[in-house]
Amino acid sequence: MNEVHPIRPVGPLVPSSLLGEDQELDISVDLGKSEDACIEWLNQRDCSSVIYISFGSILDTSGKDMECIATALKNTKRPFLWVVKPPDSAVKEGDPQLPLGFSEDTKDQGLMVQWSPQTKVLAHQSVGCFLSHCGWNSLLEAITAGVPVLAYPKWTDLPTNAKLIVDVLRVGVRLRPDKEGVVSSEEVEKCIEEIMSGPSSEKYKKHAAELKRAAREAVADGGSSGLNIQWFVDELI
Repeated sequence: MNEVHPIRPVGPLVPSSLLGEDQELDISVDLGKSEDACIEWLNQRDCSSVIYISFGSILDTSGKDMECIATALKNTKRPFLWVVKPPDSAVKEGDPQLPLGFSEDTKDQGLMVQWSPQTKVLAHQSVGCFLSHCGWNSLLEAITAGVPVLAYPKWTDLPTNAKLIVDVLRVGVRLRPDKEGVVSSEEVEKCIEEIMSGPSSEKYKKHAAELKRAAREAVADGGSSGLNIQWFVDELI
């Protein structure tokens, strides 16, 4: 494309709080109690210890997937913050959801909410990794916050985004489904341990920190984003 016409990247286009600026400048939905609960809970956790799980506002997680994730989280014994969307329709009797007794068994280990202030969560020092469906906005926010990613793509552009995270930017690992298309609890647990404490965990953290720094430099005064916007305006003039 550069041989046809110059490409001038702009961004990252994320809330200013992720770039180290005033959180009051962010435009967000205020859901009060959920936000307070998430941040207060994170404040009580060790640095880089929490697994944050969210699959965005559109993607529905199957009962089997939830069951496998829940089992893996319980087995790791690591603290977790899990955004669990309420079902769009009534759950039928017998439909698999969370394992029986999961909430009670993990009440001292994790927190489950229906909504979270994601940018504030990702920017929190307690968060060690992000289990994500790999939606573009979520990945931009994770990269800008310097948080390694556990890639759990399902459809459309998500596998491509996951490949970017794993093979190009090298800030995460991808969860692989079995022959039935299900990501097993063993696979989830293995990938969590790999990114949190495995032999390559420091490499993921280092690459994530480098991208966080590059993102802030890009949007700072005199950075590439501002210069490229000015180039575009000059071209129009």
